[in-house]
Amino acid sequence: MSGGVPCAADVARGVTRMLLRHDYVAMAEVPLSGGRRADLMALDPKGRIVIVEIKVSRADLLGDAKWQDYLVHCDRFFWAVPHGFDTTPLEGEAFLPDRSGVMIADRYDAAILREARTQPLPAATRRSCTLAFGRRAARRLIGICDPEAAEAARTRF
Repeated sequence: MSGGVPCAADVARGVTRMLLRHDYVAMAEVPLSGGRRADLMALDPKGRIVIVEIKVSRADLLGDAKWQDYLVHCDRFFWAVPHGFDTTPLEGEAFLPDRSGVMIADRYDAAILREARTQPLPAATRRSCTLAFGRRAARRLIGICDPEAAEAARTRF
């Protein structure tokens, strides 16, 4: 944290901890089809997918024109912001308050201010997203356990 203001990594850490308490496993910076990248993607034991978009500045929030692209990759979508963040813009129709949830977080924990509505994914999309999530998680683990093998695989594929 710099100057007492949480950065995106702090918010991601707090949200990840909260999700884990609710039996969701989360991963940061998950590439999605179409070239987008989710700040956090999480899976629950039933395979339901949550995407969390983190915003730490008002300008970043208001300038985000791509976030609705994430909705086709998840059952539930949340915004996550640091404590003290003005969430008033998230009540506006442009941010689909009937579909998107809101979390507040610091580096230690998070809380849900508004629940996200569940919009079940089509089975083929769920399978594709879940498979990509699992393979990415495995690649990251291999990269930690055996960086040489991960690098060799990266050059072959």
